[in-house]
Amino acid sequence: MQLGPRVIFSVGNVYVTETVCFAFIISLLILLFCWRSVRNLQTVPHGCQAVAEWLVDLIYNWTEGAMGKENLKFAPYIGTLACFLGLGSMLGLLDLRPITADLNTTVPLALVTFILIHGNGNRVHGAGGYAKKLGSPYAFMFPLNCISDAVFPVTLACRLFGNIFAGMVVMSLTYNGLANLSAKLGSSIPFFQIFIPLPLNFFFDMFEPILQTFVFCMLTMVFTANAMSGDEG
Repeated sequence: MQLGPRVIFSVGNVYVTETVCFAFIISLLILLFCWRSVRNLQTVPHGCQAVAEWLVDLIYNWTEGAMGKENLKFAPYIGTLACFLGLGSMLGLLDLRPITADLNTTVPLALVTFILIHGNGNRVHGAGGYAKKLGSPYAFMFPLNCISDAVFPVTLACRLFGNIFAGMVVMSLTYNGLANLSAKLGSSIPFFQIFIPLPLNFFFDMFEPILQTFVFCMLTMVFTANAMSGDEG
């Protein structure tokens, strides 16, 4: 089993890995779905338009519940992030390496969340007001809060990466072990791999990606809303 992403091709010293290729393909699929959904809008939606409208309602309701009605402008980003992370994390269903099993994916997204949080905090409160908020309720809390905020993107990136990567490793070991078991029993067909891994497939390739996508997006929304709130306590 190869732990790191495979290099698909290189141009000089620039290496394009399977993570980059899969992320590009997922982005194109999302764009294609959006284009197909709005290409011929109908009063009574059906097909892609119906799915798109259901997703939009779901994302906007989710954003409103986590950030408040006044922050619905963040819904398009949260929806895009959720679709990208969800699809990218479930590539194991196609026997492909999930893009979130690569720190080169999770770290930049965590940094975007970090910028989103503190950029909006400074925008709403101003530099001085935001510094005062970080120092609430006591001045000695300022350095502690700064350290906590600096560590946050690291934990956010590593949480997503660690869970998806661990699932990928467990599934690979499971399939290899069952194939070896079939071979030791003298069977040329790895029949143990047909049904036994299904519960693990469901957990690591469907439930876990959806859960981690939910956690990543929810933390992004909650911390951004908190940075913009007027509560300094």
